[in-house]
Amino acid sequence: MKTTILSCTLVLGLATSVSSYAAGQPMDKCIAAIQKQKTGEFIKLEKLNVAGKPFYEFEIKDSSGVEWEFMCDAKTGKITETESEVSKADDEAFKKNAKITEKEAVDIALKAHPGTVQEVEYEIEKNGDASYEIDIVNDKAVETKVEVNAANGKIIEVSTEAWEIGEEADEKR
Repeated sequence: MKTTILSCTLVLGLATSVSSYAAGQPMDKCIAAIQKQKTGEFIKLEKLNVAGKPFYEFEIKDSSGVEWEFMCDAKTGKITETESEVSKADDEAFKKNAKITEKEAVDIALKAHPGTVQEVEYEIEKNGDASYEIDIVNDKAVETKVEVNAANGKIIEVSTEAWEIGEEADEKR
């Protein structure tokens, strides 16, 4: 059964009905913007802090099984980033731009944010660039996402997780 992100979001209890949102609320705007780009099954929603600003990260799986992440400004409801995920680093779309290994990316992330690696995802940016997204939990149980450019090893983005709803079946390492 094909399910849109909106109906899955409602099932997960983020809202009991579309009318429970005041028109124009940021999450409502996020969902509407995502639906204009992709439809699919809701996988996960996270509230993140990126450079002191609140964001929602929505993850959906489209009808062909591709997972997509949408970063949405939690104050304005505007999509700021769209990425697709691949299941492994040797996926052609990922490896064609990757110059550093997963181990090198993990070492870079852990040097900047010590802790235990919980997950590594392989992402393709909208412009085709490849990046590793490394989820690290520190000794205070705070999860930090460190995105490392797979071509040059530079840290692109760092965010901390405030909360998460849903989980990918193959998420944990």
